[in-house]
Amino acid sequence: MKQVTKDMIVGDILDIDSSLSQYFLAIGMHCLGCPGSRGKTLEQACEKHGQDLDSLMEKLNAHLANA
Repeated sequence: MKQVTKDMIVGDILDIDSSLSQYFLAIGMHCLGCPGSRGKTLEQACEKHGQDLDSLMEKLNAHLANA
């Protein structure tokens, strides 16, 4: 099973499972199609958008574990 880490690029996370986008959209990260999603790590994106990194990683990894 693939696991999401804080060092992963947002676009790469979505490449693993595009349905993970729902978790980004739910917290206001609507720029999933912008070039920044291919250049920023999950940690950088959470910092930029004022979101809790650990909480998002937990949700993403729980989704992948149940897929």
